Parts: sequence; C-alpha cells; structure tokens
Amino acid sequence: MSELSVTPVTVKFPHRSRRGILLGLSLPQLVLVSSALALLLVTVVSTGLLGAVALTPLWTVVAGLVVVRRHGRSLIDWAPVVIRYGLRRRTGQTMWFARPVSRPRQDGLLHLPGTAASLRVVTPAGSQAAAVHDPHVQTLTAVARVSSRAFALLDPATQNHHVTGWGRALAGMARTGHIATIQVLERTVPDSGDTLHRHWTQQGHPGTPVAGQVYTDLVASAGPAAAPHETYLALALDLKAAKRLISQAGGGLPGAFTVMEQSTASLAQAARSSGLTVTGWLTAREIAAVIRTAYDPAALAGLQQWSSSGRAEADPAAAGPVVQVEEYDRLATDSARHATYWVENWPRTETGAGFLHRLMFTAGVRRSLSLIYAPQGLASAMRDVQRKKAAIIADANERARRGQVDSEADSVEYADVKVRERQLIAGHADVALTGLLTVSAQTDALLDAACAQIETAAVTAGVDLRRLIFQQPDAFTLGALPLARTAL
Repeated sequence: MSELSVTPVTVKFPHRSRRGILLGLSLPQLVLVSSALALLLVTVVSTGLLGAVALTPLWTVVAGLVVVRRHGRSLIDWAPVVIRYGLRRRTGQTMWFARPVSRPRQDGLLHLPGTAASLRVVTPAGSQAAAVHDPHVQTLTAVARVSSRAFALLDPATQNHHVTGWGRALAGMARTGHIATIQVLERTVPDSGDTLHRHWTQQGHPGTPVAGQVYTDLVASAGPAAAPHETYLALALDLKAAKRLISQAGGGLPGAFTVMEQSTASLAQAARSSGLTVTGWLTAREIAAVIRTAYDPAALAGLQQWSSSGRAEADPAAAGPVVQVEEYDRLATDSARHATYWVENWPRTETGAGFLHRLMFTAGVRRSLSLIYAPQGLASAMRDVQRKKAAIIADANERARRGQVDSEADSVEYADVKVRERQLIAGHADVALTGLLTVSAQTDALLDAACAQIETAAVTAGVDLRRLIFQQPDAFTLGALPLARTAL
C-alpha cells in the first residue's frame, strides 16, 4: 500500500451528558424542588389553599431558579458558585499580594495564591530533576519539557502511528493504578530575543562583512517579535494508591521518588512511539520559572538573561505573582490579564486528529492549552456506565408513561454509553479528558480582542468553549500551570 493511499486517522468524541440525578434535575434543583413541595404540603395542610395562593411569589421565584438558564446552567446551579465569589469579595480574597517576610521560609514552598498555596517543589538527593508535592491531595508531580515534529506536516501514515502510540501510552499509564493525572500543556510565550541573540553571538559569525551585519540586524528585530511554543508533560503520582510500592522502595518521599522515576521512564519511552521527545525533566528552578512566567510573562527576559543554561530559571520562593486580582470573568496578575475557557464539547462528528491546530496556532494570540487526563479505575468506570444506562432507561420509561415523544439525544447518549461499556469489557483503559484554554494579553482591550479570535477559531475547530465565570483563579491554576491538578 502506498503512502498516498493511507487514510488519515479521524476522531469523534461522545456526547456530553446533561442528565440530572432524577427527572433531569441536578442536585441543587432537586433539593430546591423537594423543599418547595414539602413547604407546599405543609402550607396546604395548615392553612388550606388560600395559604398556598398567598405564597405565589415564592413559587414563582422557585420556578425561575429551576427553569431559567444562564450560560448552560440553571440559576440555582449558579448559586453556590456566585455565593463563593461573593464571600471572597466580601472577605477581600479576590486580591492577593505577595508579602515579604523576615522569618525563615519553608524550603521549596512556591507561595502561590488560592488553593495552590501549600504546594512545595522538592528535589531528591543526588538528582537534579524535581517534583511538586501536594500534601492535601497526596500527589507528587514531575514536569518534563517535550518537543515534537509539526503534526500537520507529517504524512498520514506517520500521523496515524503517532495518534495510536499516544493512545497506547495513556492506556499503559492508566493501567498502573497509581497515576493520578497526566497533563499536556502547550503554550506560547513572549520572546525577548536573548536566546536567539546568544546563539548568533556564540555560533554565528557576526564579523562577516555585509552578511554579518544583516543577520545581526535581523536577529535584533525578529527576536522580540517571535512567539515560540513550549510544550510540557506533567505526571502526577497518587501517593495513596502507590503506598505499597513506595513502602517497598524505602518509604517516605525518597521511596516516592523511586516510584516516580520508574513511572517517568516508562512515560518517556511510551511517548517516543507517539512522536514526542522528552528533552529533560525540569529542575526546581525551571519549574518555578514556568510558573512565574505564566503569572508574569514580562519576567521571561530577565529570567533568561541571568540563566547560565539559557533556559529560564527562578527561585521557587518567587514563583508566584506579586499581585493577583480576580474579576468575575478574568484574572489580572503582574504584567498580564488572563481569561480561562473550559472545552465543554469536543467534536461529535468524525474529524481529523489535528483539529486543535486552529486553536494552537491562532496568529497574534498568546494562550495556554491544557489537556488533563485522569485515569479511571475499571470498577468505578463500570459503575458509572451502569448508572448512566439506568438513568437513560428510567427517563425513557417515564416519558413513555406520560405519552411524550422519545428524545433523539437520549438515543445518541445511550449508544455512546454502550460503546464505552464494550470498550471497558474488551480491556481498554478509561480516561476522563478535561480541556482548559487560557488566553493572556497585556491589557483588557487586547484580552477582549484575543478572546474574540480564540472563540472564532474554536468554532472552526469544532469545539465548544465556555468561559469559566466566577471561577477564574482556580481555572487559571489548572489550565496555565503544569501542576497536573484536576479539581476546580
């Protein structure tokens, strides 16, 4: 078979379920409706129908909270999110400032705002590669710098091989049972031109007549205008799930690092089959620099300038922002404004495996795209499948009893669930995928323009983006930082 006859691999994602707990109602809706019905019963029993009529404004409010939807959610579903945001504003937690202290600081503490405040970067004895320890959820996360050839320029056979290889890599890591999360972070960063200038000075020939001056001028003008792409692969080890292996390796963080080294070696080997090259696992100072430049993109030039390796490095104690201000639809940190989107729906029709190319290479937009894979255990995945099947069948029976028309959306969802069940029975690993995209710019006006470009590119890519209103700080931490975290 010739290369030209190879059909490029296509992908299609299952329909995202919007099914509630009972009769299509979510938990907040169900609680509100149940409370309203209980109050109605008590009112009718105690005061009769006149008392129930007198509470008509209350029933109207309840109906509005349950029925009226905003950005895909009912008003009552928005209530917990809005209340938490209101409490943060009332208590002054929407503004965060780095406070210089004279007392000794805990070694390796990253000093990040919000729920990431307790994260600490640790380095094992005799090694340069570091990892981020989260004491609350008990994970240890290593971060690798990754490079690859341009996927869109590969021939169909190589594309198919890389897509299949990445699937096998994810399946292999999921089956270990002790990997909490795998995150792929691809981002654009501003370039000061320092690295390019350094390479030209050391490897080029600036003294060459005519051509040397031309190249020197070109490097000076082109360097700062460039927007290079960086790709990172973060692997989070579940310390509780790997407790037995850690004990066998000596226990504590040293034992955890031994297990982590085995996992990272396996991941690096599996990644090669998908066209990815792990160029190195990051040190503590390099991890701190990646985090720092996410909050403060303008700091990249200084971090590169003072680095002996040419790569950005920073003190872990200075990894966080100097200031962070939360607004309902954006986040302001140091030298940038950010807006984070959630990929609500992936393409539901057959599309090429490189469909994200339009989002990743939108001209003039600085952004970070995170794909977060959370392996699911076989038993829990099967329980989830059975629960969804039972809910679909129960809703269909209820509609039939009421004489309502069947829903085609339910038929599509039921078909997707059955496909998932067959794959689990066949031995395939189950992985939950979350996509987060963070857009960054220097000013609010530039951010709004960049967001408009990204939303247009998302339509052409076949994905549905939803801006995470009232949740921007946590969304930024998940989507723009290589920490392999999953919970908003």
